[in-house]
Amino acid sequence: MIEKDLKIINSKEGLEALLRLDRLDTNKAIRNVKYEKRLSRLQEEMLILQQWVAKNNKKVVILFEGRDAAGKGGAIRRIIQHLPPRAIRVVALPKPNETEQGQWYFQRYINRLPNNGEIVFFDRSWYNRAVVEPVNEFCTKKEYDIFMKQVNEFEQMIQDSGIYLLKLYFSITKAEQERRFKDIISSPIKKWKYSAVDRRALSLWDEYTTYKEAMFEKTQQYAPWKIIKANRKTNARIAAFEYILKEIPYETKDLDRIRHKSMRKLLED
Repeated sequence: MIEKDLKIINSKEGLEALLRLDRLDTNKAIRNVKYEKRLSRLQEEMLILQQWVAKNNKKVVILFEGRDAAGKGGAIRRIIQHLPPRAIRVVALPKPNETEQGQWYFQRYINRLPNNGEIVFFDRSWYNRAVVEPVNEFCTKKEYDIFMKQVNEFEQMIQDSGIYLLKLYFSITKAEQERRFKDIISSPIKKWKYSAVDRRALSLWDEYTTYKEAMFEKTQQYAPWKIIKANRKTNARIAAFEYILKEIPYETKDLDRIRHKSMRKLLED
C-alpha cells in the first residue's frame, strides 16, 4: 500500500469507511473515501452551474433513461443533493390518466419543461414510448411510429426555444440487472420499487435491446445520447456529473474538478 493510501485509511474518513463495510477490505474503503471526496467536489461545481442558470435565466432539461434498476434515480439524488429545492425539479411521471391519454403524446411533458432559471431532471421521459411502451404493449405500433417520426423535431423545438437538452442512458448488463432485482426483492425498504414491468424485464431483455438500439440509431439528430456504463453505481454517478458539467457552457468552470484523472483511473480499477 502506498503512503498516500495509508494516510487515507488512517484518517477519520478512512476508518469510518472501513467500519461501514461488512468485511475488512482496505482497498474498498480507500476507493469509497476517494469517491466521496470526488463527489463532493463535483457537487460544489454543480452548485456553481445552478447559480449560473438562475442568474442568467437559463433553462436546462436533463433526461435520465435506462433499463429498470440501472441507477437513474440514485444518480439524480446525488446530483441534486445540495442544490436549492426551488431551483430544480425532478419529474417522474406515472402512467398517463384518461385525460392525458387523449392528448398529443408530448403534451404532458411540455407542461413540465423548465421556467427561466430552472433545471429539470426527468427520471424517465418521453422516451418511454421508444422502449418501455412498445416492449410491454402499452402503445400501438402506429403510436410508436408517430413518436419516432416526431421526436427529433420535438427536441429541435425545445432547443430552438433556448433550452439546453441533455440525454443520458444508463447501461447495465443482464446479470447486473438480475442481481439488483434480487437485492430489491429481499430488502424490506426497497421491495416496493419492484413493479409488474420489472418482473417481465429479464424475460423481455432481447426485446428491450432491439428497441433501445433503434432509439439510439434514430434519435440522435439534434440531441445526442450519452451512454453511461452503470454496472458500478459510483462510476455511473461520476460519469453523469462530469458529462453534465462539461456540456453546459456555464461560467467559472473549475476544470480540475471536472477532469480529475486520478479519480477516473481509480473508478476504472
